[in-house]
Amino acid sequence: MAPKFESLAEFFPYYLSEHSLPVCRGLHYAGTTIATVLALYALYSQQYLLLLLFPVIGYGFAWFAHFVFEKNRPATFDYPWWSFVSDYKMYGLWVTGKIGPAMDAALEQHGRRNSKGVSGAS
Repeated sequence: MAPKFESLAEFFPYYLSEHSLPVCRGLHYAGTTIATVLALYALYSQQYLLLLLFPVIGYGFAWFAHFVFEKNRPATFDYPWWSFVSDYKMYGLWVTGKIGPAMDAALEQHGRRNSKGVSGAS
């Protein structure tokens, strides 16, 4: 169970800390990119059934990364909307080259947690 948060601003550093491994973030970026392009294509081409694949692809990549590499529980299980928004916010930090400082600050604040609740940036 994730800690309790009152705002997206409070939640976002925690969200980042749950994505401390580059491979986890990389799989998030891949899933987000593919799912977003697919959604835009589905809307453009009016093939609306393709939109059903949006969560499968987006969450599929992300959850695989959490369970296999990060070894933690996806934050989306406790905060679905904030996690969705935070994924795009993390994506924006990556695209603009600002993910490093934001990740450092998040890990300083929250540490790194795995499935056993063990904390510590490593």
